[in-house]
Amino acid sequence: MRVRTLIIGAGAAGMFCAANAGPDVLIVDHAKKPGEKIRISGGGRCNFTNLDVKASNYISRNPHFAKSALARYTPWDFIGLVSGHGIAWHEKTLGQLFCDDSAKDIIAMLQSEMDNAGAKLMLETSVEAIEYDGSHYTVILQRGGRQTICKAEKLVIATGGKSIPKMGATGFAYKVAEQFGLSLTDTRPALVPFTFSDNRFAAISGIATPVTARADQGPAFAEAMLCTHRGLSGPAMLQVSSYWQEGEDIHIDLAPTTKVTDALKQARKDSPRKSMTTALGKLLPARLVDLLKDELAVTGNCAEWSDARIDTLACALSNWSVKPTGTEGYRTAEVTLGGVDTEGLSSQTMEAKNAPGLYFIGESVDVTGWLGGYNFQWAWASAHAAGQAIA
Repeated sequence: MRVRTLIIGAGAAGMFCAANAGPDVLIVDHAKKPGEKIRISGGGRCNFTNLDVKASNYISRNPHFAKSALARYTPWDFIGLVSGHGIAWHEKTLGQLFCDDSAKDIIAMLQSEMDNAGAKLMLETSVEAIEYDGSHYTVILQRGGRQTICKAEKLVIATGGKSIPKMGATGFAYKVAEQFGLSLTDTRPALVPFTFSDNRFAAISGIATPVTARADQGPAFAEAMLCTHRGLSGPAMLQVSSYWQEGEDIHIDLAPTTKVTDALKQARKDSPRKSMTTALGKLLPARLVDLLKDELAVTGNCAEWSDARIDTLACALSNWSVKPTGTEGYRTAEVTLGGVDTEGLSSQTMEAKNAPGLYFIGESVDVTGWLGGYNFQWAWASAHAAGQAIA
């Protein structure tokens, strides 16, 4: 079999690249259906982009690498495509855009775009080997027990990272990169819940509260924190996990929108006989207060609390620190941090500098976005950059 362009990986980046790479494109994937991570994303409604995308929303060894692709294919470009296919969407919060109905609408749109471009799709197909003779890539494919040898002028690797292995994720892209002499940055799970060996939050599993949280390095995120049987999750914790290093603390403001000092002093004035635990339970989830009362020395009635003691408690609540044991790992991580080192790729085309005709796009590259549609926008932008270059 001979094709001009072979794309390995029928996820978000691979499908969109196939729709933009011109004629004679074959896209293969080992899954039974294309776009499986799209299907489960955003609670089944796919947070397909974000209105506020900029390079500072991404983590990479080279913080400038993503700028070119993101500037040339913007959220509004993808919104135009979505709207053109009659897919209804809405903004949920913080610029996050979701389908009104189903993530399957995005998959159907991508398949339609691929069909219009004449791209062919082969599913339940594995890659056995890849070779390069200086002009063509020879890829040995296996499907249903039969081998097929495919020769392609262009080869695009769009197989993502290691996150969510139950959906077939592997380190395939990294092996290909190493085969062709590209360096890798360290990889680890990102956008992932934290775990605690003592299961300290198990008793209040399901409790959520708005917080502002940060790791020792990285920005602060003002979103919700969710207590789970295994530890801490919710958008704020997932965001922080991308910056957290093992052994570090997480720093959390438990009442970022409340003037705790003023509220507790008012409670002392209005209800001096009320317990401080009860008064604090009006500001934070009562079960969370019950869990933390010993750690924060919350005892006695409001009347017993001096201004200085209230100030100390308010400070403790705004500077609460915990040290996770670890994270839930690739099993539940939404993305993989790190990947193919951008030093070896063109930021204009995503082509490998030392292997003409070889491209890496999407999550396989050392560009990792925040939670909230940023990683999908990188998939669209990097795929568009490669596709246009190939076309």
